[in-house]
Amino acid sequence: MAKRVQPRFKNGPRRHFVRQWREYRNLTQDQLAERVGVTPGTISQLETGRINYRQPLLEALADALQCRPGDILNVDPTQDDAIWSLWETLEPAQRRQAFQIIETFKKTGSD
Repeated sequence: MAKRVQPRFKNGPRRHFVRQWREYRNLTQDQLAERVGVTPGTISQLETGRINYRQPLLEALADALQCRPGDILNVDPTQDDAIWSLWETLEPAQRRQAFQIIETFKKTGSD
């Protein structure tokens, strides 16, 4: 029976969507590692929660994955039905209008 590797963090690893973003961009761990300037092992360990990220790595990952650092932490790009996937397709004027509609919806408390 294989021994399960436990994360080394007191509160557990920080949640992120590195693997999902990598797969969404059709990259291998080797390709992402090359773009970021780390080893493929680092990417593997990051994705499995064996190591944690720091801000410089998060920013390098975001640059390599063509997204914002916050997206890696909060957005699963593989969820086609998530609101962010629609939001990303809107022009700035449409985003303002969508935001106003959502604010109105929130105020009215429609059931």
